[in-house]
Amino acid sequence: MTQAESAQHTGPLGLRTNAPALEERAFGRLWQAFMTARVSIAGALLFVHGAMYALSHAPATIWVVALCTVYLGVTLVARLTRSPEHRDPAFSSHWLSTTAVDVLMFSTLEMLQVGSISYTPLYALPVLLTSVLGSLRLAIATAASVTLLLLLNAWRLGMGSNADLAPQFLQAGLTGAACFMLALLVNQLAVRLAREQQLTLRSEMAERLQRQVNELVIDTLGDGVLVVDASGVVRVANPSARRLLGPGETAPLAPFDLGAHAGWSKLRDLASITFERDANQRCDLSIHHAGENARKLQAHTRLTAAPANASENLCVMFLQDLREMEARLRTEKLAALGRMSTAVAHEIRNPLAAIAQANELLEEDLREPAHKRLSQMVRQNAQRLGKIVDEVLDIARVKDETDGNSVARLPLDNEVRSMCADWGLQSGHLQGIEFDLNAGELGVRFDPDHLRRVLINLLDNALRHAGSKPGAIRVQTLISPARRGMVKIWSAGEPMEQTVQQHLFEPFFSSQSRSSGLGLYICRELCERHQAVISYQRVHRDTMDSDSPEGNEFSVAFRSERASAIRATASQAELY
Repeated sequence: MTQAESAQHTGPLGLRTNAPALEERAFGRLWQAFMTARVSIAGALLFVHGAMYALSHAPATIWVVALCTVYLGVTLVARLTRSPEHRDPAFSSHWLSTTAVDVLMFSTLEMLQVGSISYTPLYALPVLLTSVLGSLRLAIATAASVTLLLLLNAWRLGMGSNADLAPQFLQAGLTGAACFMLALLVNQLAVRLAREQQLTLRSEMAERLQRQVNELVIDTLGDGVLVVDASGVVRVANPSARRLLGPGETAPLAPFDLGAHAGWSKLRDLASITFERDANQRCDLSIHHAGENARKLQAHTRLTAAPANASENLCVMFLQDLREMEARLRTEKLAALGRMSTAVAHEIRNPLAAIAQANELLEEDLREPAHKRLSQMVRQNAQRLGKIVDEVLDIARVKDETDGNSVARLPLDNEVRSMCADWGLQSGHLQGIEFDLNAGELGVRFDPDHLRRVLINLLDNALRHAGSKPGAIRVQTLISPARRGMVKIWSAGEPMEQTVQQHLFEPFFSSQSRSSGLGLYICRELCERHQAVISYQRVHRDTMDSDSPEGNEFSVAFRSERASAIRATASQAELY
């Protein structure tokens, strides 16, 4: 195959199609049809001449019957055994066994001239055969051979009589001209049809390949894709959408009705609104099935175009898991923080150290109280900036420290009491802490330095909101019904606004103007590293001061020993 032919049979994305194979099958069907027509004509000739011989018993007729019988046998053999794989571009033995046999057979019958039967129309069969299945040169050659044989027969008939030969030659010439025109027109039509067939086959193949690529892309998308009709029936649902819909692990294969489960009602309503308003929609919704936690999704819809019939519109619904989106956003924030921490270390820390050192040198020579106050302000703000830099760098270090699965067990009550007491002595607010330690001998797996950092951040946060009066901060340890160790730090204070609660654990978010907004974020990162969970809630304390019975409570739920054992077993299995 040439380069042009190869490009002609190449589909989208550079994929090769099987258009040549389809073309050969179509060519084979035409070939079989012509071979069947030859057998039919041979059978008809044998029947007609056999009947004439039975009625007249003329000696000349018996030879015609024998000739027709041989012709029928030849056509049957060609029909049953010959099946060309390609078009023959020129004269060959393949075409001699078909076209030449037909032309010679019909010419012989025309010369024998049994009765008043004219066999001239039969010449159309070899002309059509070569015009449709062969090349133009072969069709013209066949028409030329038929014309020559007709002229030869006209000359033969006029040799034995004195009759005028002009009508016979004119008839032969007109028939030959008709054969030439038939060969030319039919061949051009056949070429045009073959070209259109190739275009159709390539278009069908391109559409099939494009559909397969689209299905592959949709199936591998991380986002869910649903195609819903106006009646709420899901026509197409990719694996991600079925996983998000539930119930259980996955929804059933499409098609299925969104009204089959009550948890899908919001999706059905969203599709109905899209069809009613004829506009794209976007909203956040939740899917809840009995016995399962609600799945929060973000959905947006688009309508397909159907100008001919609006009832054929389909609603394409894209679903995204909000939890996964939040995880991606958190990862992007971590990456941005990592880049920023490097810039902070190089661009802020060194100049800040120089400012602090210069301020200390200046402070030695100051005598005026106003000047000393200004120097103290510089020192305090330099220390504050230094703390912010350290907290930003802590975030980068958290991602590089040892894995939480390899830490040893810590006695929860002892560690919490010791760490909180150290903080109280350093901050001068030990008297304001009330302890309620009920974990007994329970041990938790948490890095001691990380646990200290979590407790100090939570105590600093509690002190900012609760003040320093006795009983304003309460530290409690306990064992949950799921046999998980827990630490709760409660502080008296005003309730947080709802907008503040939604962003508590995000980096650089704080309700205090002088806070960096990184303390609670670092606590969450350290807890997640050790498979612990940190949370916030507004708690009512009846045992506390009646003037402030309500307060803000942060809880840390450590991973259970059973989960630790399972992870350790899995790690050992990976090693072996």
